Amino acid sequence: MVKPTSAANQKEKHIYTVSELTKYIRVILEDSFPGVWIEGEISNFTLHSSGHMYFSLKDANAVLKCAMFRRANEKLKFKPKDGMKVICFGSISVYEARGDYQIIIEEIEPKGVGALQLQFQQLKEKLTKEGLFDEHHKVPIPFLPTRIGIVTSPTGAAIRDILNIARRRFSNVEIIINPVRVQGDLAKDEIAAAIRQFNELKNIDVMIVTRGGGSLEDLWPFNEEVVARAIYDSQIPVISAVGHEVDYTISDFVADFRAPTPSAAAELVIPRKEDLANLINTAVTRLKNALSGKLDNLTEKLTTLRNSYILKQPLNIITQYEQEIDDLRKDMAIRIDHILKMRSENFNLLIGKLEVLNPLGILKRGYSVTSKMPGGIIITDTKSLKKDDIVETRLGSGKFKSRVEEVD
Repeated sequence: MVKPTSAANQKEKHIYTVSELTKYIRVILEDSFPGVWIEGEISNFTLHSSGHMYFSLKDANAVLKCAMFRRANEKLKFKPKDGMKVICFGSISVYEARGDYQIIIEEIEPKGVGALQLQFQQLKEKLTKEGLFDEHHKVPIPFLPTRIGIVTSPTGAAIRDILNIARRRFSNVEIIINPVRVQGDLAKDEIAAAIRQFNELKNIDVMIVTRGGGSLEDLWPFNEEVVARAIYDSQIPVISAVGHEVDYTISDFVADFRAPTPSAAAELVIPRKEDLANLINTAVTRLKNALSGKLDNLTEKLTTLRNSYILKQPLNIITQYEQEIDDLRKDMAIRIDHILKMRSENFNLLIGKLEVLNPLGILKRGYSVTSKMPGGIIITDTKSLKKDDIVETRLGSGKFKSRVEEVD
């Protein structure tokens, strides 16, 4: 590559193309900064469909463009976003198409908090918004399961503790172990698959997803989204017992119940046989006492009834009721007779009034009523009659017809 001319050799002037000068600057920068750590705040973050990340790092006085290609970012433990303060490692380069200098990021980590801890917080926020931790999704743990499924390492301390407690507390309970890795990159998929397999088989009453203590990195498979969703989708109640009492994982939040240790999970789900026997004996004693008390109460009532007057002299009661019926019958007859007499007097009074008003009564005293035939129109004036009309005369007793001879 041709180097720029010095001030002393102005006569041998060389004119560069834009591409030549850009390439020269690129070589200088890449040679001068083959690897550099840089601190700044992320802005204008973009995740391209290709999987590459593009963003800027800025501080109070300057901005630096950055690119992190897919091969470098596919194993990131957290998701970068605008406003996040980070520390990056990479090399300075020039994007020749635009003439921009930029840093090609190889590593990135949050400033002030570990990448795993940040990933934990981001996943927890995401699943909280989706409702995976809501209490109304959780189901109760069965009181006395007959078959318990364990998802854990077959060689770890967790399974030994659970088996020891099961043998000591209630040896009749059946334990089914679904062996998985509990550490490393392959662990998350094996744990999720084991949870789904138990649900497909439907051969257990409750499931314990567990491992012993360790560092955040050791416990990380239980913070993976695939494990959280497998627990959430489980139709079988799930107890999460990961690490020690101070350790909290995403599995603990999404499970139906969180136990602080594997041993605590076993004690929670496996009651002591002696305690159950004592509970049954107590219940039997209380039942016997309740039945005995009820029997005594009924016996006392029976004795009271047996000694009562009604049971000693039952016919006397019947005789009393018969006398009461006779008295009621007599009283009813008197009342009916009185009512009939009153009604009869009223009836005769009304008949007398009708007799007075009855026109037939006048006829009995010698008067008569004459009607013109046909039609029976009562004659009140001679103007309605003429010679040869037929009339009917009604007397106090009987009636007769006659012909008019003369009208006066």
